Amino acid sequence: MTKHKREPRRDRGKLTVGLAALTILGAVGCTVVAWPPSDEKGKPAQGAVAEPTSRPSPTPTRTPSETPAPRTPSPSPTKSATLPRQGPGTYVTAPGGSAKSGRGTAFRYRVEVEKNIDLSAEETAREVDRILGDPRGWTADGHSAFQRVADGPTDFVVRLATPATVDAVCGRSGLDTGARYNCSANDVVMVNLDRWVLATPVYAKDVTAYRALIINHEVGHFLHHGHVTCPGKGEPAPAMMQQIKGMHGCVPNVWPYDTEGRLITGPAVP
Repeated sequence: MTKHKREPRRDRGKLTVGLAALTILGAVGCTVVAWPPSDEKGKPAQGAVAEPTSRPSPTPTRTPSETPAPRTPSPSPTKSATLPRQGPGTYVTAPGGSAKSGRGTAFRYRVEVEKNIDLSAEETAREVDRILGDPRGWTADGHSAFQRVADGPTDFVVRLATPATVDAVCGRSGLDTGARYNCSANDVVMVNLDRWVLATPVYAKDVTAYRALIINHEVGHFLHHGHVTCPGKGEPAPAMMQQIKGMHGCVPNVWPYDTEGRLITGPAVP
């Protein structure tokens, strides 16, 4: 795993988000979302740092990752064959914007979908909005806030793209996503189309939840949260845990906070 941290700059709309990468990407802290045949006992996760209690520090962050989200019908196993493998590398921006969610100064974000993908940018953006605005999400920390915009300065961008495009963008930041993983680099969260539509084996019957994990994990890196591990058998897996490497006794969970507003975390991963 490889990861660098970078402080978000509101005036330039730049911020770096953690990337969840393959388990072997090692010491720097990037994470990629994977589908290992046997490790896939849990969902994906990324970065490797202790949970901060304040705003992101001024250190750059790069992390290939994979994170889940809300709920969607279970896709057919053959659907992967119908998904495009490569797109033009240009995007459709979701129109309009969202109301501010959370307290404090809002991080502005944009949602884009690569052209030639048979998914609506507007619907994708609504799903991202719902995840970031959920009371179990990062706004529960009491100081993080988010607002989607269609133009103007942004702090980060969420892009849904084909595997080849994700590989190209992440590769420019030195991240190997292997046509299977997500990554975050240079204030852009790259979401692999396969992961968004098919999730992983653990979340195959709850794709919507897996999408929430993707967004929560990546935005967690943006907020400078690092990877943690399972706090104990039967406990909910932290959103910042690399669940794709195995659940280690934890049960699936995609939200950073519980319904009582308590952070779901575990021992920091070095």
